[in-house]
Amino acid sequence: MTADLAPTVSVVVPVRDDAPALDRCLSLLARQTVAPLEVVVVDNASTDASAAVAHRWGAVVVAEPSVGIPAAAATGYDAAKGAVIARLDADSRPGPLWVQTVVERMVADPGLDALTGTGSFYDAPRGLRSAVAVAYLGAYYVLGHLALGHIALWGSCMAMRSSAWRAVRRDVVRDDAEVHDDLDLAFRLGPRRRIRLDRSWRVGVSARSLRGRRQRRRRLDRAWRTLRLNWEVSPPWDRWRRRTSGPENARQS
Repeated sequence: MTADLAPTVSVVVPVRDDAPALDRCLSLLARQTVAPLEVVVVDNASTDASAAVAHRWGAVVVAEPSVGIPAAAATGYDAAKGAVIARLDADSRPGPLWVQTVVERMVADPGLDALTGTGSFYDAPRGLRSAVAVAYLGAYYVLGHLALGHIALWGSCMAMRSSAWRAVRRDVVRDDAEVHDDLDLAFRLGPRRRIRLDRSWRVGVSARSLRGRRQRRRRLDRAWRTLRLNWEVSPPWDRWRRRTSGPENARQS
């Protein structure tokens, strides 16, 4: 991989009142074998030191006053300058090869529009961290594939070409905090763009979003809301018909 072939990578990290986790995430991004062009931290109306932490690590800080990950993530993607936009959550813990993997996959496959990965829960009980993640992400990817007619995206570890984002940026949901932004983005990218799941591309994530009945119910409600909104535009049977009958069938991996 030569420098003149390597695409520049912007890493977008939305954050709201999560300064300690963000500090850890940014410290890991500072140790990458391939440095990103920039790290864009979207301060989503934080009342803690999140913005100060981002500035201390030299990140580009963009404010998004409308609370909600859909608005914050989209604002970050709009601000990104790289040829590839990578995404982490504030509690994501990328390994040192995380950005390098993005670059290598995009160089090796010029037709690839988006990449999504996997992870493990670093604060789950020891011995269950990988198993819980496999069960959770396995279900997410299988059910997401059935609902979309193609591979879903996972916001804690994903990347897309900036050209793909520009093509759908006016279509994604921005103003509804109860929508899963990554699932909505995957819907909007659609079966005509190529999305790859790389199981070896991993991050650590917190299991806090799965703790407690209320949290789990909220995630499930958001999933159904995202599905309903997108199925009104393109129901699953129509998406599968287009996938299986058109040339785009060969574009997913």
